[in-house]
Amino acid sequence: MASVEAADYPADGTGVLKLDPWLEPHKDVLKHRYSLVEKWASDIDRTEGGLEKFSKGYETFGLHAQSNGDITYREWAPNAVQASLVGDFNSWDVNANTMTKDDFGVWNVTVPSKGGAPAIPHDSKIKITMVLPSGERIYRIPAWIKRVVQDLNISPIYDAVFWNPPANERYTFKHARPNKPKSLRIYEAHVGISSPDTRVATYKEFTKNMLPRIKGLGYNAIQLMAIMEHAYYASFGYQVNNFFAASSRYGSPEDLKELIDTAHSMGLVVLLDVVHSHASKNVADGINEFDGTDHLYFHEGGKGRHDQWDSRLFNYGNHEVLRFLLSNLRFWMEEYQFDGFRFDGVTSMLYVHHGIGSGFSGGYHEYFGPTVDEEGVTYLTLANEMLHKLYPNCITVAEDVSGMPALCLPHKLGGVGFDYRLAMAIPDMYIKLLKEKEDSEWDIGNLAFTLVNRRHGEKTIAYAESHDQALVGDKSLMMWLCDKELYTHMSTLSEFTPIIERGMSMHKIIRLITHSLGGEGYLNFEGNEFGHPEWLDFPREGNGNSFWYARRQLNLTEDPLLRYKFLNDFDRAMQLTEEKYGWLHSDQAYISLKNESDKVLVFERAGLLWIFNLNPTESFTDYRVGVEVPGTYRIVLDTDDKRFGGLGRNELGTRFFTTDMEWNGRKNFTQVYLPTRTALVLALEETL
Repeated sequence: MASVEAADYPADGTGVLKLDPWLEPHKDVLKHRYSLVEKWASDIDRTEGGLEKFSKGYETFGLHAQSNGDITYREWAPNAVQASLVGDFNSWDVNANTMTKDDFGVWNVTVPSKGGAPAIPHDSKIKITMVLPSGERIYRIPAWIKRVVQDLNISPIYDAVFWNPPANERYTFKHARPNKPKSLRIYEAHVGISSPDTRVATYKEFTKNMLPRIKGLGYNAIQLMAIMEHAYYASFGYQVNNFFAASSRYGSPEDLKELIDTAHSMGLVVLLDVVHSHASKNVADGINEFDGTDHLYFHEGGKGRHDQWDSRLFNYGNHEVLRFLLSNLRFWMEEYQFDGFRFDGVTSMLYVHHGIGSGFSGGYHEYFGPTVDEEGVTYLTLANEMLHKLYPNCITVAEDVSGMPALCLPHKLGGVGFDYRLAMAIPDMYIKLLKEKEDSEWDIGNLAFTLVNRRHGEKTIAYAESHDQALVGDKSLMMWLCDKELYTHMSTLSEFTPIIERGMSMHKIIRLITHSLGGEGYLNFEGNEFGHPEWLDFPREGNGNSFWYARRQLNLTEDPLLRYKFLNDFDRAMQLTEEKYGWLHSDQAYISLKNESDKVLVFERAGLLWIFNLNPTESFTDYRVGVEVPGTYRIVLDTDDKRFGGLGRNELGTRFFTTDMEWNGRKNFTQVYLPTRTALVLALEETL
């Protein structure tokens, strides 16, 4: 796909045709999608004064302490006929603080101060109670609540509290957001599991222990999972109850602010794993059936329910739902200073079938037919438009398995506006290879094709394995490679068995080839960088509510007698080498050799020469490889380096001279020694 200058596009959503002429048959659909977004933006301009104001709903809805000590509360609940704010502050008296309703179904109340002090104490319990047309009285947690707490000794149901700490207890941000990285290297992390201990780790501990680790490994972005409050820990944060509340499992909102501010001081950007694809079906402590109907925030009936996730689906075509969701994004950007979002479940939002039962062959008709959810596409486009206009450095990532064209192009070209999409086919390929193929059966051409098979011109984040592959029911790549020997032969005092040698070699090769060939960004899930020996399983009834697998044994890299340190050191070297040479933000690679019999792959990217020998048995002496730029080359990365647990069969200081003769379509060649199951990265001597 070619690039296109901003001035070259028509203002109707068809600019993408200059990038991808194959979309020409779908020109009318692109125009229609564009017009839907423009109509929503126009309506919001007319009725709300623009997206900037509209997306600040969190400043008026919910509970707010005023400068004079009064507390205002505002809530959308059109089905209710009566409403009042109740809590510890008024002894739960339904008649003490009754609310008034406007023509749009929005309820309001002001709780006057007591002698200039707020009448509702900080951290005290509150609820809204409503009377339905049937006469039934219901109690709900406010939909825009910023703090909920859970006491499992009493009940699994969360309580809402009014978060209004005194000024001296509020965290004040000290550091500006870092600039958007040219190359995005993401460390995907979950605060609760970020400790070797069998318990829930805290924001404070993550700040102290994990941030220096992530920075030291050479990553420049953190993707925080399971922050939006969720009822069930084992859901991994994907059944959100309270969209404006940071999970209280790990500490206070002020602790989370300190974490993000500290990350910023280290130059790390922080992305929030945001779940707008669905919501928990909880009624007592969620937003389901908030005003007694099943269709306030969600579609009614079957359309509003996800069969596989057992959750509720938002009505993206509703004005107040858009206010809620767009304001939710603004809230996390403003209140907590996040730098962007990884949108979960985007495939479910893009299609009326939610991706269930669809294999996505890649035919363009799948992306422009009746199966597309226009309201979901419109919401995601509006969200990206708003975020990128208000926060030019904001980063948005789409978790989409379908490969929808223009997902990562701006609205002005006819796109949805994401910065990156996740390369979800890559980890699936590795699991399939390790499960079903012998090493000698790996198809080098298919491996290379899967890694480069993306919409060039739309940025992709590559990864070998994410949290999905670490979960119970699957195994991490290192477990697939080594299995039981991880428990017996990862000590340097034990035999370097063929299984461990293969496992460590392939672990490094898989990561390096994914990093270099698979995208314009890279992601790693915490612990996988050093071959974490066990899967991830949160405490639940099926495992006796055990925390044994809901933790990360990060201490394994600190034991000098364990081989995990070698994999950890290689990962660091890989990130730091990318920082220097910047292949992730360079043009796509030129592949000059895919030799199936030798199992050798050679390509150039960012001025580097990449040579992979995946042959399980054969080493090659004086192996000739083509290279475009002549000169003297040296090794900048070698998976076989002794520093990374290899056998050191190539001397690091070796100089590789080019010969002016065409080879494999390149103007020059050089000759290298390629030991079995190793990879070399060569750079021109003058760039070292």
